[in-house]
Amino acid sequence: MARDHVQSAERLGTGAEAPFLELLARRASADAYEQPVLLARAEGLSAERVDALERAKVLALRVRAEMEGRRRREAELSALFETAHDLAGLRDVDAVLQAIVQRARSLLSTDVAYLTLHDEAAGDTYMRVTEGSVAARFQQLRLGMGEGLGGLVAQTARPYVTPDYFDDDRFQHTRTIDTGVSDEGLVAILGVPLMIGPQVIGVLFAADRRARVFEREEIALLGSFAALAAAAIDTANLLTETRSALDRLARANEIIRDRSGAVERASDVHDRLAELVLRGGGVHDVAAAVSQVLDGTVEFAEVSTARTAALEASRAEGHAVRHGQDWIAAVSAGDELFGALVLRGHPGLDPVDQRTLERAAMVTSLLLLARRSAVEAEQRVRGELLDDLLDGRDRDPRVLRERAARLRADLDATHVVLAARLEGTSGDADQEAAARRRLWSAASHLASTRRGLAATRAGGTVLLLPLEPGDSATDLARRTAGELGTAVHERVTVGASGPVSDLASRPDAVAAAHAEGQRCLDALRLLGRTGDGAAADDFGFLGLLLAGDRDIAGYVERTIGEVVTYDERRGTDLVRTLDAYFDCGMSPARTKDELHVHVNTVAQRLERVGRLLGADWQSPARTLEIQLALRLHRLSSSPVSR
Repeated sequence: MARDHVQSAERLGTGAEAPFLELLARRASADAYEQPVLLARAEGLSAERVDALERAKVLALRVRAEMEGRRRREAELSALFETAHDLAGLRDVDAVLQAIVQRARSLLSTDVAYLTLHDEAAGDTYMRVTEGSVAARFQQLRLGMGEGLGGLVAQTARPYVTPDYFDDDRFQHTRTIDTGVSDEGLVAILGVPLMIGPQVIGVLFAADRRARVFEREEIALLGSFAALAAAAIDTANLLTETRSALDRLARANEIIRDRSGAVERASDVHDRLAELVLRGGGVHDVAAAVSQVLDGTVEFAEVSTARTAALEASRAEGHAVRHGQDWIAAVSAGDELFGALVLRGHPGLDPVDQRTLERAAMVTSLLLLARRSAVEAEQRVRGELLDDLLDGRDRDPRVLRERAARLRADLDATHVVLAARLEGTSGDADQEAAARRRLWSAASHLASTRRGLAATRAGGTVLLLPLEPGDSATDLARRTAGELGTAVHERVTVGASGPVSDLASRPDAVAAAHAEGQRCLDALRLLGRTGDGAAADDFGFLGLLLAGDRDIAGYVERTIGEVVTYDERRGTDLVRTLDAYFDCGMSPARTKDELHVHVNTVAQRLERVGRLLGADWQSPARTLEIQLALRLHRLSSSPVSR
């Protein structure tokens, strides 16, 4: 097979990439990429040919690594969303924890994954769930606080990783723990804490039976699973507390009357929040649902408007706290604070309703994290596709169309490339960087809603937007400048290319269109029209210099097309009269001598020209454009000498 690859490459001449493209297409192992080079050397091909294959091999391995990385990131995100879905529909906490451990082991490709929980009564931690374990003694281990790697994680509330457990003296080794680890044959271990608020409730582990260095991304991924596991345990605890409350309420009618409404509301909000998560609801949907359940007004407040001592206390304690007549529950994830859920004018809140507000805050943080991750991933993919089009990479039309289709974009439609740039006057580097990020975010949102693409390029932003029927590049540029300017509260200047089509088969056309849009952007700024949008057609004869395709026929048509068509249909001499009129210094008397007609005939013809071209056709700017169009028309109509 590899010999066929080399022969195929030889027939392709300089196409050294052919065998490696086939290897990429069938997802071959990394070792297989050496075969075309080895065979080329064995068959005595030229050194130049072997060098070309070596370079193609390096590039192909780099592409393979990038593809594998993307597939891995997609698998990680999918697993996190599936786990969040399990949590939203929580019925059996053991099943959710088992799924978390299984997915962690699969994504990190470890031999074993397991989870321990803190036993407050005994003051130690015990094995709750294991996956891949074969040693009974290991599955029954209990770790005291500070003992072993897991005890150190539980004691410090920080992740710890060791490439070789038995050679690591950072934690306390005990005979019981070391024996259990030895029975299991574990060598490399990674542990991250399970936390509810500031409290460590357990540890999630991933371990291998060989020496291994865990990467930063793998530690972060296991930390994400640990957060979901802690949420599942916390949810189970809440349900347990609710059931206990129901048991106590059942034994006393008075307590039932006091608590039944709160329990019903808690159940109602749990169902509503689960439904919101499943159908992709937003932050304000959560606030509206909790408002109905708690019979009050619940609002989501940004950090900038809600930052108070009460918010910091809620964040530190992991509970809703009272603030005057209101209740505040921090919406946070790890060290990041998103804002708060604020229950207005409801000072008397029983513990169940308080827990309901806290649960809503946790669901809100999960929704914000999921939404942000999805948006960032889509923005990144849209930017990568546009970058590839701008750089002329990935020239396979089928692949380009498939990538665009996944983003709801159609590369077979007619598009316009727009170059956008902020026109802020701030001299502060941090403020300018923040403004550029806002512009990028606004452009990405616009591209997403318009089925287009957006990317950053050379300090500005590039958009590829479809051109709707009846719309023009000028209209799209001006509309885009207005929408982006409104979104970022700054003036945004936008230069547009002419319409381009068939982008999948002609990826170079995107780069040419971007250059044209950039020239229009520069022209707008030079003319002092910052904050506006325009295309090459808006600059008259200057558009010939700005347009990438130098559309001379289009310029002639736009400028004197009505006059040319009139002559063709009626057999008149208006074009010739215009030529003579300008050659004679715009003098009707000299023009009639040049044409050998009566001066009234000249006047009548010029009057007809005015009706066709508009009343301002003899203004200085228009006459310059008309004379240039006449010259171009004359040149294009002259016979070519042979």
